[in-house]
Amino acid sequence: MITGTQSPPAAEALIEFPDNRLLIELCGEFDRNLTEIETRLGVQILRRGNLLAVYGDAAARAEATEVLQALYARLEQGRPVDQGDIDREFRMNSDTPGPDAQLEMFQGGKVEIKTRKKLVEPRTDAQKAYVRSLYQNELAFGIGPAGTGKTNLAVAVGVKKFITGQVDKIILSRPAVEAGEKLGYLPGDMKDKVDPYMQPLYDALNDFLPGKQLAKMIEEKTVEIAPLAFMRGRTLSNAFVVLDEAQNATSMQMKMFLTRLGEGSRMVITGDRTQIDLPRGVPSGLSDAERLLGQIPKISFNYFTARDVVRHPLVAAIIEAYEKDGGV
Repeated sequence: MITGTQSPPAAEALIEFPDNRLLIELCGEFDRNLTEIETRLGVQILRRGNLLAVYGDAAARAEATEVLQALYARLEQGRPVDQGDIDREFRMNSDTPGPDAQLEMFQGGKVEIKTRKKLVEPRTDAQKAYVRSLYQNELAFGIGPAGTGKTNLAVAVGVKKFITGQVDKIILSRPAVEAGEKLGYLPGDMKDKVDPYMQPLYDALNDFLPGKQLAKMIEEKTVEIAPLAFMRGRTLSNAFVVLDEAQNATSMQMKMFLTRLGEGSRMVITGDRTQIDLPRGVPSGLSDAERLLGQIPKISFNYFTARDVVRHPLVAAIIEAYEKDGGV
């Protein structure tokens, strides 16, 4: 932020905000939201009553104005503004509108997922297309690096479908593949040994459901979290089913899982082809599924890149570094 003693550049854009209370929320505590915008765009922002003056080159001023107005519109709708919302506005504004942009207008605007704990909004165009696929297709694949929201968005859609009565249960699964440690060496019974592998799925559910409600759903088995091997022999009807870390499923396991799909169910398969923990020489079932199922109607494949990482900014840089080195 600039101070009163500094001399800002001559070129400025003035933006008026009629509600001073909302303007305070827009600026954030200690003006941290404005500081984030300044840092990203190389502009300076000065508050003058109910006006914000943006200083910088023309393109940066225009983008800052667009982001600020979009964030203020969120506040007018009664929605909060946090770092994730700022990040989403930058990502959406920076991407060139494609065919999806027109489709979105005809489909009624923003893509949103309302859960018991919070409203979830895609933060990149790839995430937006993925969420659409989850609603439109009975079987959907989300493939890409860690931190791109593949599992979280799938679980959010599953929770939404459950609380609106579209499915009767949520089933989340992962292959319990050993990555350097032997299951047999871990203390406890089978549940104690397997639960650490399933913890990310518990974490995702906790993001969208109150703790007491989630505990009750697990007790009543309307939410099930289980290793992939436990799915054999079942028919999963009227359920929202997610297979996470699918790159660690063998071809036979993947076929077994996909053929569990029953009436009234939706299935989502997520994975990262760069993090396969299967024994050397064992092909990944995720790669086989891509090759075999790509042309079947009502099966969608959505892909993510480092640009879609929504964790700490360093995560995207780390993924890109490994990709440039040939992958690990």
